[in-house]
Amino acid sequence: MKDKKTLGLYIHIPFCAKKCDYCDFYSFTPGSGRAIDNYVSAMMLQMEDISDACKGHTVDTVYFGGGTPSMLPINQFARLMDSVRRNFRLAKDAEITSEANPGTVNLKYLKSLRKLGINRLSLGMQSLDDSELKVLGRIHSAEQFEETYENVRNAGFTNISVDIMYGLPDQTLASFADTLRHVTLLDPDHISLYCLKIEEGTPFFKMRDTLNLPDDDTEYDMYMKAVDFLSARGYERYEMSNFARDGKYSRHNLKYWNCEEYIGIGASAHSYFGGERYSVIRNAESYINGLEILESGIPIIDESRFIDKAESMNEYVMLRMRLEAGVDMIEFKKRFGIDFYEKFGQYLEEYIEGGFVKRIGDSYAFTSKGMFVSNYILSAVLDFSPESIGTV
Repeated sequence: MKDKKTLGLYIHIPFCAKKCDYCDFYSFTPGSGRAIDNYVSAMMLQMEDISDACKGHTVDTVYFGGGTPSMLPINQFARLMDSVRRNFRLAKDAEITSEANPGTVNLKYLKSLRKLGINRLSLGMQSLDDSELKVLGRIHSAEQFEETYENVRNAGFTNISVDIMYGLPDQTLASFADTLRHVTLLDPDHISLYCLKIEEGTPFFKMRDTLNLPDDDTEYDMYMKAVDFLSARGYERYEMSNFARDGKYSRHNLKYWNCEEYIGIGASAHSYFGGERYSVIRNAESYINGLEILESGIPIIDESRFIDKAESMNEYVMLRMRLEAGVDMIEFKKRFGIDFYEKFGQYLEEYIEGGFVKRIGDSYAFTSKGMFVSNYILSAVLDFSPESIGTV
């Protein structure tokens, strides 16, 4: 019997009430309801265009990311969900996630999302310290986050993820520990833990010399303490930055780390489909015109390349090593017909001695210490930069 092909959909909503000072994702404040309507219409056209190529696949994960998807009026969300169901074979048990920003949703809106079929919410909290939230440029307070979280539960969501950031300006080990303690008391199902990166082109990049950032040793202590703290409270780390209770992993994000196929809808979205990686142009106006205006001559694809076997192996190792399970040498041999130890494993041996990598049976995986410096290690072992792959 032929293997069932599955597919993830990533749908990029670039709208924000206010762009955070650290964010380099493609986002902006929409000028009008008409701008939102035109963008949603363009995404629906993109879905129609790609649907024929996806007839042999079942979509088992959908992820609305941003930007701030909860900036979409419910009627626009409904248009997109109708388009997904019309253009793709959507699995009955599909995981359908939307990101949401505290301060942009109320109980009525959240109940409407549930009725549309959204069954997982990812809340952008970042911190429960009001002074840290202000420095980040967030539009909500710690109290507003807790109110939003309660509304999400009351709306019937049983799968909630919360984003936390560490390494923030003026953040201390004590303030970070307070955030961890308070958020785990709320009992979310999933926690994503990210270290702040100062990205070029952001306000933080311009202010980088004046920001009071924790040093590398403090960031390391924050990560290690978070791993231990969350583990003691029943959160399993299944990926270097992601923790889940009761096996509620992000099925969509696992597609990225397992090198499975996904298609990105919307400006700046990335795809991996049919052995090709490609991205959509990072400009909403050009994206809309390229799809809606006949003979506009505007291509919506920005970059594309087919992945050969050598690059595919590198990507597989880089992404799988993000997972707690690491790389299984037997599975690697089945997938690529090449001995993992001869190609990569022998170069990881020196890191085993240093406590950065562990070998359990037929698998190589990072330790907690190794995960913190994973990019450095992978850059030394692989033939390309671990930061060269876009996934959204």
